Amino acid sequence: MMTDSEAKRQHDLTAFSNFLNNSVDTHLQQHYDTEPTAAVIELFHDVAATVPAYHAFLTENGINSSNIQTFDDFQTLPPLTKENYLQRHSLPSLCRSGRVETSDAIAVSSGSTGKPTFWCRSFSDELEITTRFEQIFHDSFFADTKSTLAVICFTLGTWVGGMFTTTCCRYLASKGYPLTVITPGNNKAEILRVIGELGTMFQQVVLLGYPPFVKDVIDTGITTGVEWQQYNIKLVTAGEVFSEEWRNLVSQRIGSQNPCYDFASLYGTADAGVLGNETPLSICIRRFLSENPEAARSLFGESRLPTLLQYDPISRFFEVEEGKLLFSGNNGIPLIRYNILDSGGIITYDAMLEFLVQWGFNPISHPELSTSKRGIRPLPFVYVFGRSNFTVSYFGANIYPENISVGLEQPGIREWVTGKFVLQVLENEDKNRFLSVTVELISGVEESQEKIQLLTTSIVTQLKRLNSEFANYVPPEYQTPQVTLKAHGDTEYFPIGVKHRYTRK
Repeated sequence: MMTDSEAKRQHDLTAFSNFLNNSVDTHLQQHYDTEPTAAVIELFHDVAATVPAYHAFLTENGINSSNIQTFDDFQTLPPLTKENYLQRHSLPSLCRSGRVETSDAIAVSSGSTGKPTFWCRSFSDELEITTRFEQIFHDSFFADTKSTLAVICFTLGTWVGGMFTTTCCRYLASKGYPLTVITPGNNKAEILRVIGELGTMFQQVVLLGYPPFVKDVIDTGITTGVEWQQYNIKLVTAGEVFSEEWRNLVSQRIGSQNPCYDFASLYGTADAGVLGNETPLSICIRRFLSENPEAARSLFGESRLPTLLQYDPISRFFEVEEGKLLFSGNNGIPLIRYNILDSGGIITYDAMLEFLVQWGFNPISHPELSTSKRGIRPLPFVYVFGRSNFTVSYFGANIYPENISVGLEQPGIREWVTGKFVLQVLENEDKNRFLSVTVELISGVEESQEKIQLLTTSIVTQLKRLNSEFANYVPPEYQTPQVTLKAHGDTEYFPIGVKHRYTRK
């Protein structure tokens, strides 16, 4: 009989062999060969039998795992949350066999409360997520045929982004991709230095980081004379929803010829790695919806454009309950029907294409995709708005940071703002409420009344175009926001080195 260490070694060897010897096509074919609902029920029974905390959770809720046999049964399981599950059980009990030492790595997330949560994962967990990166590097960047420098711009340390991304890229290189990884982290000067000295040695350079930070790197590079076009830049981002105007702006600055194949946003979380990713197909569709707000409202039910991604239902199984995304997936801490508190929804591949036909759009034959059929896979879609508590309510209208962002990204404005702002609803001396938008200027730019007026007009125009609630609920005399411009790095609103919050209550 094998010891625990021998069993783990054999498990890891099998997982690595499977990863190395099977193409991304084979991995993504699984959802055809295996019914996803059957796979998630099998995962449930495994977790119920091997994870002490989940067994206790079921017992507390009067659930006998043997009674969960069909998908209808599965949907009766109470969702997990940080409050009802993770914070009520010890870290070892959340792991299989109640043993935290079986994990290879632990990441930390602070969440909205600031209290750290620890997330365990194993070698095989990382290989599972590496397939998401392979999907991007293969389908979008053609990195199987091009020498590629991957520059990790996520923060390094115990946080999940930098180290996890680095690990996955290293595994991808071990599979034979001509991929080289370098890890300057969020050190902007070091990023620019390594690109300047190494970038031209490769056929393309991929920057992986948070959208505002990556844009700041690009903008800083331009001011110091960096010619981004010579590096054939690709971007992998995570952590924030951005507009297509933002993508267009960054595309222009890096010399992108086809944004559908030069960008990929991840739906990533410390809780379970990467849950879904943008594809050339999803980007093409989102760009159409950005230009057709009525179609977007009809599809998503809101006056803001979510991140639109595709996902592998065998790897991460999504459900929607009361407008919130639930997911189930294997990991160092396996999660069943976990409510991450993100608003969003799921759409099947066929339903998405049928909807678009009704609006006269066929993405499969769109010029941006027709030159290459890579990235067109019949995977389901998931859309993510993010946390609903980041909105502000004004005259009954929900106003989203995404609506304001578009106003800042218009020509004639985007050249002198960083993209960061703080949205608030305040009261004047007469206790009348008004919309306040405090905006950060690019370093070295000074405020002026002309800039304030231009920005005010742009924000109102885009709010009325994108947000029907704002246009119809807010009286015209209250629609004009009070715009304030602040210097770059303002300590009250835009402190350097602190994760930015776009709204304040």
